[in-house]
Amino acid sequence: MENTHKLVIIVGSVREGRFGPVVASWVADQARAHGGFDVEVVDLADVEVPLALPAVSPKFAGDDYPRPAGMEPLTSALDGADAFVIVTPEYNHSYPASLKAAIDWHFTHWTAKPVAFVSYGGAAGGRHAVLHLENVLTELHAVTIRDGLAFPNYFTAWQDGQPLDPQAPGYAKTLLDQLTWWAGALRSAREAAPYPA
Repeated sequence: MENTHKLVIIVGSVREGRFGPVVASWVADQARAHGGFDVEVVDLADVEVPLALPAVSPKFAGDDYPRPAGMEPLTSALDGADAFVIVTPEYNHSYPASLKAAIDWHFTHWTAKPVAFVSYGGAAGGRHAVLHLENVLTELHAVTIRDGLAFPNYFTAWQDGQPLDPQAPGYAKTLLDQLTWWAGALRSAREAAPYPA
């Protein structure tokens, strides 16, 4: 459909016993029900994402950037995306190293595309992680969405793969409404003229 945008939902944690896939699955269901997106979930635990980066910057290397072959599914998904939702926990007041590595390996793939955040954690619900991610992705010329979702004390706030807060679907709809607006606006802008990065 012409008005459907390619949405990539990224599971940012690779920690053993992580809760991220549960949250991402619920978000994907909300996005499919929304109707504005063609949804793909990418789990970083299924992708080769080394912490050691090549000496050359991907900004200057372009298509010649030497990514591992096992990273191709992630690279392809990011390249084809109109919008992103990053699902992240909060580890020690920030986000996982796996997520930072995935972002850094794909320096140019975020440019002029919208990114929304769904976080989970203890009392703060992952909000510290999102604040850090907003700074990083702004540096990469992404557009971060104001209205995100945060799930404090997720270990008691979810049951059978669903959040217990009855308002959560409404918050998700607000996030997705904003994300689809930005996805359309930025896709039109990218098609009209190259972004001056």
